[in-house]
Amino acid sequence: MTWTPRTTVAAIIERDGQFLMVSERSESGGIVLNQPAGHLEASETLIDAVVRESLEETAWVVEPETLVGIYKWRIPPGGLTYVRYCFAARPLSQDSARRLDDGILSADWMPPEEIRRLVNMHRSPMVQSCLDDYLAGRSYPLELIHELD
Repeated sequence: MTWTPRTTVAAIIERDGQFLMVSERSESGGIVLNQPAGHLEASETLIDAVVRESLEETAWVVEPETLVGIYKWRIPPGGLTYVRYCFAARPLSQDSARRLDDGILSADWMPPEEIRRLVNMHRSPMVQSCLDDYLAGRSYPLELIHELD
């Protein structure tokens, strides 16, 4: 069997000290908290993917400004492996008439303390790691990413 990690993107979107988070139904039927995030599709760049996922899950058009970090997580024990590219993105505009993706229950602005308090609801440990790195000032230029299609 070939091991293939799942490539995902996520957006840290801050406005007035609050962060745009999504509440979504997990595959097991529970409700989890996540940054706007999702899988990279075959025909898109990482930047295109994070813009698309943010729009689909929150109805916000965003502009990625920096890379916060790259995170690898394996679902224990011995489960799927995810590689997440997390971007800091600036909110530009909201399409309030847009329907959110299936499974997304809401998109809400939350202070970091509330996100941390709800750690048991996080989709994965990457949610808090990304936020902590952003709050610590970790920021890398988008030019760090080279896509050679």
